[in-house]
Amino acid sequence: MSRAVLSLGSNMGDRLAFLQSAVDGFRAELVAVSPVYETAPWGGVEQDDFLNAVLVVEAEGADEWYWLRRGQELEQRAGRQRLVRWGPRVLDVDVVTVDDVASEHPDLLLPHPGTPERATVLLPWLDVEPGAELPGRGPVRDLLAGLSTEGVHRRDDLKLA
Repeated sequence: MSRAVLSLGSNMGDRLAFLQSAVDGFRAELVAVSPVYETAPWGGVEQDDFLNAVLVVEAEGADEWYWLRRGQELEQRAGRQRLVRWGPRVLDVDVVTVDDVASEHPDLLLPHPGTPERATVLLPWLDVEPGAELPGRGPVRDLLAGLSTEGVHRRDDLKLA
């Protein structure tokens, strides 16, 4: 059994509908869906705020490449275009962790290297796995304690089903 943590983001168009399309795309493997957070963009590109969420998924016989390909397929179906690094996107699906797999492959770095600095991932992850640990880095709660959560707001008025 392969278990993965996936981070979702959208800041173009119907952001919630794009996140929901990813939830629906992983429906058969879905273990947990976090609450939705609204977050300020970062990376130096002027753009609208993001909606973010985290999924926990499991599948027999899946590996890290399976989760990456599935996320990329869903991004393509949503119409994602990779024009500007850290630019606006209709849907972003990042593989955060897959079991205890470590990967230095340039197409799939695991655990996702930006995770320890991203409250946009850590906060929703803790909502669905309060005892979560980032392999090689320790408890997610401890990582989050060292970060600012300014600009990251839980949106209880928005739900993913």
